[in-house]
Amino acid sequence: MNLVTAHDYAWIRTSPLFRHMMESGYTLTLIQERSPQEVLRAMGAEPCGTGEGTGGLIEADEAHRAEAGYDYWDESYVAGAFKAPGENGDWTVVLGFDGGLGVPCVETLSEGGRVVAHSSNGGKPIHLFHWFEGGELRTTFEGPSVRDGNSPDELVPLLREVGFPLTPEGEHDESAPVVDGKAAVLALAERLTGIRVTESLLQDATYELGLVPEQPAGEWTRLVIDITDAHGERLYKEWTYEEVVAASDRGRAEANAPIAITYNEPLAMDCSERKTGE
Repeated sequence: MNLVTAHDYAWIRTSPLFRHMMESGYTLTLIQERSPQEVLRAMGAEPCGTGEGTGGLIEADEAHRAEAGYDYWDESYVAGAFKAPGENGDWTVVLGFDGGLGVPCVETLSEGGRVVAHSSNGGKPIHLFHWFEGGELRTTFEGPSVRDGNSPDELVPLLREVGFPLTPEGEHDESAPVVDGKAAVLALAERLTGIRVTESLLQDATYELGLVPEQPAGEWTRLVIDITDAHGERLYKEWTYEEVVAASDRGRAEANAPIAITYNEPLAMDCSERKTGE
């Protein structure tokens, strides 16, 4: 029986690789009964050879970003996939420094099997966990006491066992010891997959590389904010799709515009004249 807990993943806080993952934003996805090539095809990734270890993956991703001009708005990235033994056979491990965007088509990839993923959006406090099985999202959460999915409470016993401070009912337990949430998520992923993620597992693998394109935006026509505060005051604002796109285009243009440095010429002349008068 696998009794791994958050304590077994304490190494992440002294790992240069993990620090890079957290700073860059990452998604680590474990996919049952699918080959690396099959996974990359499902992601719509363009094959781009192999990379030796995380060094090769990072080098390929940085080369792509340099070619794209380090465009902040460009959400394409290079993902790396390799095979690893886990519970009930081989799994594919996918690592991408994608800002926490997540692997596309995970519902499809989980049909007939299981997919477990966790991510961070790069220095900002958003850390997500997802468990898919049989083509559906079973459980997802940012904080373990606020869960969603088709069976949000099914993992509560495991969440408690790996160290999350929860009551038997799945609510936050203030009397429980503080736990490293990311370490606990890695332990939970191992419980669900049988794969022990170590620094050497990620660093020493030979990755199948694929360039993952930007994902098309879902079809929508407007954006609405409708909030009522505790005093009953309502804020309602609506934007059309065209207005949002125009604002996005303006932001892109401003972000890419050259920075112009100007000088206060009259002030410079006054200083010069004052010096001459002395």
